[in-house]
Amino acid sequence: MKYAEMAISVTDLNKYIKNKIADDEYLNNILIKGEISNFKHHYTGHLYFTLKDENSLIKCIMFKSYAQKLNFEPKDGMKVYILGSVSVFERDGIYQIYAKVMEEDGVGDLYTKYQKLKEELEKKGLFDQRHKQKIPMMPKVIGVLTSQTGSVIRDIINVSTRRNPNVYIRLLPVPVQGEGAAEKIAEGIAYMNQNQLADVIILARGGGSLEDLWPFNEEVVAYSIYESKIPIISAVGHETDFSISDFVADLRAPTPSAAAELAVPDIYEVKQKINTYQNRLKMALTKKLEIMKLRYDKCMSSSVFKEPTRRIQENYIKIDSYIKQLENVMNKIKEKNKNKYIELVSKLDTLSPLKTLTRGYSIIEKDGMIVKSITDLRTEDEISIRLKDGEKQAKII
Repeated sequence: MKYAEMAISVTDLNKYIKNKIADDEYLNNILIKGEISNFKHHYTGHLYFTLKDENSLIKCIMFKSYAQKLNFEPKDGMKVYILGSVSVFERDGIYQIYAKVMEEDGVGDLYTKYQKLKEELEKKGLFDQRHKQKIPMMPKVIGVLTSQTGSVIRDIINVSTRRNPNVYIRLLPVPVQGEGAAEKIAEGIAYMNQNQLADVIILARGGGSLEDLWPFNEEVVAYSIYESKIPIISAVGHETDFSISDFVADLRAPTPSAAAELAVPDIYEVKQKINTYQNRLKMALTKKLEIMKLRYDKCMSSSVFKEPTRRIQENYIKIDSYIKQLENVMNKIKEKNKNKYIELVSKLDTLSPLKTLTRGYSIIEKDGMIVKSITDLRTEDEISIRLKDGEKQAKII
């Protein structure tokens, strides 16, 4: 019992430490920098996260009233500056930073450079949808450009092989951050194209700050993607991250795992679709056969199909009848025209001058013209006299 009067409660201790920290002016208005991890945007609007460096970490909270003033979306891997105060959360006995202001570390210059390059490349047509290539429906080889270690390649392999065990993953290791990474990425894309090593390429890396993702915002990478004859899926960073490579690529995926899903069709779903189409085809053929059978039965019940030659014979009889009727009509017309012809010939013969000559008449011609009056003749005129049996020359005296 001798310690009872000396001991204090845990609550009193935490409250004492909290008051000590609260009395420290330096801790009440401190500027600290670090990298965000374990970020959580609570449904209340508050932001909960951890700020860390190479050796240590500290928990942070930013209440909704301050979070609403941010002009960017914080996320894991982002390097930031935080202005706030240090205090103790009495219930858990932990100290944390209560952030009031947050700014990205060095984002100003990089973001300006990013926007400038984005606008230039867009004007040059590198983002044009007409230049985008279609992702092959059933690729056999998936080329992957990413770091040889880490969760990115494991995720891509796991998702791809689960969706289609027959697909082949060809990894071309490249650095995904740091100096010289952009050139290595561009060289990798060119190498894949020159040697036709894949049907589609996945360009991937995990999340990170703007500085970490910067190789995928370099012009050399943008042009290598644009000039690639092999379709490229860009899966850089988290879903909220957008890099230049995303805009130039033929397709953007929010994550590397999603890129694998977009590149590799689920073979089991394909088989299921094929089975569905086969069943639909069978049903359609069965229905078609039923309709054709009904039509056949209907046709066979008709007299035309029961006695097919009878209709032909009936038509032959009709045709014969029509032919005979036509022949009778033609014969009547022919006889009528013949009688008319004989009648006209008789009339013509009666009116013929030659017929008149047989009755003792003659025709006098002078200079090839028929003489119709004595006034047409002069003494010494030479004339021609035509009789029924010939022609004689004479002279007028």
